[in-house]
Amino acid sequence: MNESPAAYFKNYRSKSGFTNQSHAKEYLAAKNIIPSVDYNYIDSLIIRIIDIVKKIDSIIHVNSQRNDLEDFITSKILNVYQTIKKNDIIPKLNNQGRRPEEVLFSWLRGFVFSEYFSPCISKIFDIKIDSIINIGDDDFHNIETFKRTPQADLKFSKFEKTFRIEVQSGFQGVNDIKQHKVLEAKRILSQFGDLTICIHFDLYNGQVAFVRLDNIGDNDINWVSRQQMEGQTVFTIDQNLFEWRLLDPIPNYSDLNVAL
Repeated sequence: MNESPAAYFKNYRSKSGFTNQSHAKEYLAAKNIIPSVDYNYIDSLIIRIIDIVKKIDSIIHVNSQRNDLEDFITSKILNVYQTIKKNDIIPKLNNQGRRPEEVLFSWLRGFVFSEYFSPCISKIFDIKIDSIINIGDDDFHNIETFKRTPQADLKFSKFEKTFRIEVQSGFQGVNDIKQHKVLEAKRILSQFGDLTICIHFDLYNGQVAFVRLDNIGDNDINWVSRQQMEGQTVFTIDQNLFEWRLLDPIPNYSDLNVAL
């Protein structure tokens, strides 16, 4: 009993085979046991994404529907998944303790709908789809770049201005924007003069919001910490900003509140 508590604790763990406190904690919590990836489960998740795409495509207004749906599914879902799998990214995926299968599903579902609605975005702004540049940092070839950053997804020029578009999809009726997206938009405006618009597709309720991110005042919104969004600071999109219902025709940019 002459040993100090700290010395005793260290000696106790050493006798258990641990000279590193973190290793002892990982062992006792079984955090160092990496579960094998359930590819049968992933196959079911991929089928579900395909089914969601087909279901939404079948009910939205005809001028929003894809005329290349099967090719889109092959290119943007099946081929992307095979590339991710081939590059051994799936076992390395982790986010807030979620299983890699769930992280993959969440990422791929968001990626797919960002790509799905690209023709709609070109119609809203009345620009050619090939004039839209993808500048997002998503990369499904390398785990180091397979990530989300504050950088917006798309960029194009219109009205002698450069627009950056942050595309979001919501699937649970929770429609938030992360604070770091707003801070990045303000940095981009200050540094480059580019405008940033968040186009948020609420696929649970069938509505779309348009939010200028670069001109949001610090006191204009109520920031909260949202556990569903990895505990990050967010604000909830005001219902008045949902100006397009997916059962209706695609709106024109000039009719939106974000128009210059």
